[in-house]
Parts: sequence; structure tokens; C-alpha cells
Amino acid sequence: MTTPLLDVRNLSKTFVARRGFMGGESAVVHAVSDVSFSVAAGEAFGLVGESGCGKSTTGRAILRLVEPDSGAVLLKGEDVLAANPRRLRALRRRMQIVFQDPYSSLNPRRTIGQTLTEPMAVHGLGSARKILEAVRMVLAEVGMPIDAANKYPHEFSGGQRQRIGIARALVLRPELIVADEPVSALDVSIQAQILVLLRGLQQRHNLSFVLISHDLGVVRHFCSTVSVMYLGRIVERGPVPAIFDEPLHPYTRALRNASPVPDPKAKVIMGKLEGEVASALSPPSGCHFHPRCPHVMEICRGVYPSWVQVAPDRGVACHLYPAGIGSTVSAAAAPGR
Repeated sequence: MTTPLLDVRNLSKTFVARRGFMGGESAVVHAVSDVSFSVAAGEAFGLVGESGCGKSTTGRAILRLVEPDSGAVLLKGEDVLAANPRRLRALRRRMQIVFQDPYSSLNPRRTIGQTLTEPMAVHGLGSARKILEAVRMVLAEVGMPIDAANKYPHEFSGGQRQRIGIARALVLRPELIVADEPVSALDVSIQAQILVLLRGLQQRHNLSFVLISHDLGVVRHFCSTVSVMYLGRIVERGPVPAIFDEPLHPYTRALRNASPVPDPKAKVIMGKLEGEVASALSPPSGCHFHPRCPHVMEICRGVYPSWVQVAPDRGVACHLYPAGIGSTVSAAAAPGR
């Protein structure tokens, strides 16, 4: 069996929140709970869910921008979480991130050239001349003029700044890029351009992506596999066509039904997901989705569902699919749209 490029196993992360007068009380926020998935070389993997579901924390924990509480993150079999500072620096050359806000992620006091040359200098990737040539090449690759290196972030539009953010991630020639909502802050027309750019980079460099998004349309366009998160946990995982054509989990179905269809001739009745995401400070007992679920049963209120592998590449955590029946469950068994 081929070793995946990235293998995330049982990743968990909690935060301590202070509340009450003068912060006298503390509460535990379960941001990420027992998250597992793998990404093959050259694959675009999607992590989707509403705001507050823990997907961005998952992405940052993979890169150790926040330290996980438990679990394992393996990059070609090497445990990233066990790496010492020196080894972690070397690993980070192979794993990069594109942030959501292209303006706040760039230092306004530094030119674009300074921003792009710094990581190469830190990793000792050649002489000053070679680094400058590499910066020029990566700017051209993301569709920016060479003289952009002499300018500051405020001199560019949002789409251009995101291209620069992509160039910063690309300049070290990584194997994996975590793209955290890379187009959500951009106009729709610019979103398409950035996604086309990312697709081209993926194909030319055999890049792997973990694309974090709340937009199912973006995931459907860019990713081959997707995991759906709700309140810190993955509730469904599978190939993008199967997830969109026959979603199993009621939450996935609600997200699919609420997503616009880019076809003016298609007759679609837009669904509405009732209620709000529960607070991670006090998640509901049992299945966290049960207060909003149209198919809620008594067991849902008291017992969190086990993970059921309904097919070799497809799994779901829902009491509609009892544990132990495995691949005998078909996607067609899911309640209709």
C-alpha cells in the first residue's frame, strides 16, 4: 500500500477560555476532536464546514502553528509532532500555508521582494543572486510582474495580494500547501482566477493541497476528496462526486442543499439549515448535530455515533447507519434530498 504524503491520526486540540468577572472562571473549548484523514501526493483534499467547526484550527495544528494536545501528523511517515525545533524547520520547508486574509498576512513594512526572499535565506537556498532569480520566477508563475518585488502590499488589490501570498508559500517548493479559505475574502470573478492558478500549480508541481473552506462550490471545483466537519469532528468523508450526489450525513445534505447551483436552467429548491452551530464551550450531548437534525432519534441525544466505513473510500458518523454493517450500507440508502 502506498504511503500517503500526509497522514493525520486522531488529532485533538483544546483551548482554555476565561469568562466571568475578571476572567475568574475557565472553560475548555474542544476545537478539534479525534480528527483523522490522509492526503496522497498530488491530491487536493477538502475540509469543509460552517464557521467555528474547527477546520482552520485543524490546518494550523497540522503545521504546528498551534500545538495539538494529542494525535499524530505524519509527513511521508515522519511524525511532525515529535520533531525537534531544528527538524521542524526543515519539515516546514515541505509544508506551507496560504492564509485567508491576503492583506493581514503580509507585513506592510516590507517590500514583496523582502517577504519572498526571507524564507529562502532562512533555509539557505543559494546565493543572493540565485534567490533573486527564484523570486522573479515565482512572481511570474503566479501572474505578477517582476517589478512587484519593489512594492509594498498596500499597492496591490486583494487578488494580487493573494497571488503574492501563494508565491510566498510556493517559493520554497513545498510538497504540501494548507490553503485556509484562500478565496473567501475575494470577489467572485477573482476567486475563479485564483482557483485556476492553484489548479495549474498543483498539476505542474504535483502539489498536494488541504483546502479549507465553507463554500461547497469551491470544494467541488478544486478537490477530489472531502471531509465534512461539525463542531470539531469529521462527520462524513468521501470522494467529492459521491458526497455531492448522495450525501449520507444529514448535515452534509443540508450544506449541499443550501449551496447555489451555477446553472440558470436547473430547478433547485434551496434548503435552509435551521439553527446555529452550538458553542464548543458546551457542545450538545450525544451527536452534536442532533438539535438541528431533521432525522433525530432518541439515541442521537445521548450517544455519539461511531464511525462507519460504508465503502473503502467512504465513511460517516451517524446513527442512521449503525456500526457493524460496514460496506453493506449504500449511499442510496440515505434519506432523499
